[in-house]
Amino acid sequence: MSKYKTKKHYDTLIDENNDPVFDPPELKDYMNAWDGETFIKAMNLSPDKSVLEIGVGTGRLAVRVCGLCKSFTGIDYSPKTAERAIKNLSAFANAKIICDDFYRCRFMQTFDVIYSSLTFLHFRRKQTAIKTVFRLLNSNGIFLLSIDKSQNKFIDYGTRKIRVYPDQPEKIEKMLSNAGFHAIDRHETEKAVIFSAKRNQY
Repeated sequence: MSKYKTKKHYDTLIDENNDPVFDPPELKDYMNAWDGETFIKAMNLSPDKSVLEIGVGTGRLAVRVCGLCKSFTGIDYSPKTAERAIKNLSAFANAKIICDDFYRCRFMQTFDVIYSSLTFLHFRRKQTAIKTVFRLLNSNGIFLLSIDKSQNKFIDYGTRKIRVYPDQPEKIEKMLSNAGFHAIDRHETEKAVIFSAKRNQY
């Protein structure tokens, strides 16, 4: 399925009023299997740090991160999703949302922390994405990545299916190393494999 169809799918979710920021507690608990409190704590956030989220969505994670850092930038490819994120994060003066293709976006700054959850399955050129993350990190910066354990090539939403590109943990770990990351840590939850990696001081 093309990138356009993926973008259209996420725009359609907004049309259907599907906004994970307002999920009921039981669904939020379910999503914690990919990026719960342990994931947030691993970012080692502080009031002096700049943060980038790749695939910010409507702000499900961002609403928990913005208050813990100096500046927050979120990028998403879906215009309607980005628009909803702007609305959901309007209470945070330090938040900025970009609607763009992560591969092509010309970021105007670098970051202390970059994280992404359940987004890399949409990327075909994973090594390119990881190299871009490395380039965007400040000295001693941290990258947190949560990938789905599922190896299905399609996600079925009933009325539509979207093509995805499953992440293989061994390959992701090798890509992180090839990009120049060190102190690569990997642990698993029931649903996800979570990587933490650092950029050397420069």
